[in-house]
Amino acid sequence: MPAIVAVLAPSPAAAQETDQGYPATGPISGYMDFHFNKADGENGVLDFHRFVLILNHGFSPRLRFVGELELEHAFVEGLEEGGELELEQAYIDFLLSRAMNVRAGMLLMPVGIINERHEPPVFNGVERPFVDTVIVPSTWFDVGAGVHGELGAGWRYRAYVVAPLNALEFTAEEGIRGGRQKGSEANVRNVAYTARVEYRGIRALTLGASMWAGEGSFVAPRLDTGVTVGEFDARFRRNRLELRWQFAQVEIADAVRLNDVLSRTSGVSPNIARTLRGFYSEAAYRLWNAGPPRDLVAFARYENFDTQFRMPEGLVPLKQFDRDAWVTGVTYYPDPDIAVKADYVYLRNRSGLFPNRHLVNLGLGWWF
Repeated sequence: MPAIVAVLAPSPAAAQETDQGYPATGPISGYMDFHFNKADGENGVLDFHRFVLILNHGFSPRLRFVGELELEHAFVEGLEEGGELELEQAYIDFLLSRAMNVRAGMLLMPVGIINERHEPPVFNGVERPFVDTVIVPSTWFDVGAGVHGELGAGWRYRAYVVAPLNALEFTAEEGIRGGRQKGSEANVRNVAYTARVEYRGIRALTLGASMWAGEGSFVAPRLDTGVTVGEFDARFRRNRLELRWQFAQVEIADAVRLNDVLSRTSGVSPNIARTLRGFYSEAAYRLWNAGPPRDLVAFARYENFDTQFRMPEGLVPLKQFDRDAWVTGVTYYPDPDIAVKADYVYLRNRSGLFPNRHLVNLGLGWWF
């Protein structure tokens, strides 16, 4: 591999092994997807979920800009709920060598499989895995700077210093997800550290480990809540079989005081856990032996995710947030860069008060 990464790549399919989280085909690229979602007992919902444009510019062979602008749910109007317009990436790469490069700007957190690589053709299922939404709060991005590179013998890494989370926005149902500051006048009384290392030295196998650690900074004085995210994953792909496994755990320090402060602020106990945990296992099989340009993949995934896994002293877990899911479906590729998806989801919880859910999803996604 050359020491300097080229700005242009021949096709999205050929760019799938980069760490930027986008398929670079030229100065402008992007991805889009729209979904039909139907839960039992509810009306179906048709949503153009994401319209994403990615800009690439090479100032020189050693200086590169990457930007990503995402529109969700088709439009944004005033302060109403619904659509979002987000700047998910905007950084400069200083390409020094294969082993050491510097990156600064709006960065994707290098945590898990999906957060950096979430374009529709690269994962199975209409929606992203629950673990990569509720435990690892994808898409997770913020302002920061750091280094990345390849060390040889199959090893590569990313390590950044970034803005922390806002602990005021943690919830019982979605954990730390609401605490993402997204680079918008982020409070940096403290900073956070995040890193990922991957090993690809064994044929057909990719092993990964990620971490994020920092203190949730917010306006409440003298309370900086430490948060640690740990994640491990494995991917195996050989011939027509593909396997994925991921485990993630979140630890929230001083959760007793955090719940107390938020209770006094809002008048309602937020019931935030001190430990959140999730994992999933997925198997996929390519049904057509011919392979690209057309392909048909069948998959099944089991997920277990609990945002009330361990509670601080004095609080009882809410069992409706101890959940698991079976997801099974197919993905048809009329072209390697276009994915037509259909799946069925059986979503369960451990509470006898809240019903389990059955969902049918259809989707079309592409990148260019």
